[in-house]
Amino acid sequence: MSKSLLTILLLVCSNTFMTIAWYGHLRMAQTPWFSKLGLWAVVLISWSIALLEYCFMVPANRLGYKETGGPFSLVELKVIQEVITLTVFTVFMLLFFKTEHLRLNHLMGFLCLIGAVYFIFKK
Repeated sequence: MSKSLLTILLLVCSNTFMTIAWYGHLRMAQTPWFSKLGLWAVVLISWSIALLEYCFMVPANRLGYKETGGPFSLVELKVIQEVITLTVFTVFMLLFFKTEHLRLNHLMGFLCLIGAVYFIFKK
């Protein structure tokens, strides 16, 4: 498997855990046992999930960064990560938050990000 593809797969895994850590507690608040937890308990649970995010993010960045033998510059890595973050978040939102909707302005914003990717990678 190429370093580019492996880097992207690790970033997808990383961002999946981060999205769950950042936003999963909002969905879980609707369950009886979780809604009784105090803020610090929720923070500790989220930090525990975020630790898994770092277990994927750090190797992805080391593997993907040009200075450590990877195919991407630092800016390219960051832009890839941001696009993956928004993609993972969108899927998460649509699956777990039925009251939220994807609107045309959101899609237009995503198209702008795709344009950003194009310009960042243009040599």
